[in-house]
Amino acid sequence: MTTTPSQRLTRLPPYLFAVINKLKLDAYARNLDVIDLGMGNPDLPTDPVIVERLAETVREHPRTHRYPQAKGMPKFRAAVSEWFAKRFGVKFDPDSEVLALVGSKEGVAHLCMAFLDAGDHTLIPEPAYPVYYNTTVLAGGVPHLLPITEANGYLPDLGSVPADVLQRTKILFLNYPNNPTAAVVSDDAFLKDAIRFARKHDLVLCYDNAYSELTFDGYVAPSIFQYEGARDVAVEFHSFSKTFSMAGWRLGFVVGNPRIVGVLEKFKSFVDYGSPSFVQLAGVKALAEHERIAREVAGTYRTRRDLLVRELTRIGWQVTVPRATMYLWAKLPERITREVGSLKFTETLLRDTGVVLSPGVGFGPSGEGYVRISLVTANNRFHDAALRIDKVFKQFGVRLRDGGVTVPPAP
Repeated sequence: MTTTPSQRLTRLPPYLFAVINKLKLDAYARNLDVIDLGMGNPDLPTDPVIVERLAETVREHPRTHRYPQAKGMPKFRAAVSEWFAKRFGVKFDPDSEVLALVGSKEGVAHLCMAFLDAGDHTLIPEPAYPVYYNTTVLAGGVPHLLPITEANGYLPDLGSVPADVLQRTKILFLNYPNNPTAAVVSDDAFLKDAIRFARKHDLVLCYDNAYSELTFDGYVAPSIFQYEGARDVAVEFHSFSKTFSMAGWRLGFVVGNPRIVGVLEKFKSFVDYGSPSFVQLAGVKALAEHERIAREVAGTYRTRRDLLVRELTRIGWQVTVPRATMYLWAKLPERITREVGSLKFTETLLRDTGVVLSPGVGFGPSGEGYVRISLVTANNRFHDAALRIDKVFKQFGVRLRDGGVTVPPAP
């Protein structure tokens, strides 16, 4: 018997956050004071009303301890349909156009497994959430990367895809508000063009909307289904992890084209039993309390965003203020990028100071020169984090200067 892994698995680099966790464990072993701003792992506790619903269900309803329905409980799917109609003004049939997921990450991965044959391509705007690339490879597909940068407004140039690639492409991934760049779509024309592009080339448009509720400063994230023609080609993924601080609960859902949803449901029926019934019922409660909880959670991240931007400005590091997500996408000083690179910089920062950031290159080649900073620690830790970052900048010969900028007032 051989223990050699598959070639598909061997082709993949170590998972970014597995590498970071290994470095964190070493830092803890050396008794470093770790400030973890790396993984987008919410530190906020799940709202008490959701926790209580789960506890009551587990105690009082033992039937929920049994295998769940793979496609999701009717009550959960109905709640999703009602929430979507209220939030985006779009109604979906709970029976054929809504599917419960064991988290949106698993759902996106299963979509690749369900649709890709060996040699099929996917279109991935990058830097990107690593699951798009990794599960394309695991499914035997070929990722085609579309660079998104500050210069192009973090929007992919769909017209740049070669004709021979398009002939073999099955899935187009889009993710706004975006992870890792925190970019948002402010021009409806792009999403309309993307729908027309997917329809013209018979693609599945996978719209990852996991951060739709973490928005600030008056910005409201749309659904792809608010645009004409999306129902012909698209599915949209949502997660309870960020909006409701339920990352460890593993619950999400997908809505959209019934044929696409049906194929994904068929695949899931072979590989998982779905999220536990008691978790789904807690999810129903979360959706019922959505307005209050989402407002409170987004408010916390907005406060943290403002605090961290203020502290980074104090050390002279000018960063773009995001209108959504729980991240800052921060451009490194030119000398750091040229002589060090984002990976070595973040490794040095963690090893020497205990501050954890995610290297931009870990999200794709276009991410080089940036770091992603997650807003997942207590408010009083951002001051220390900024000072330690400045210390490592100086180790590499970079001395940031205020340059006369105005430091934002404390929130």
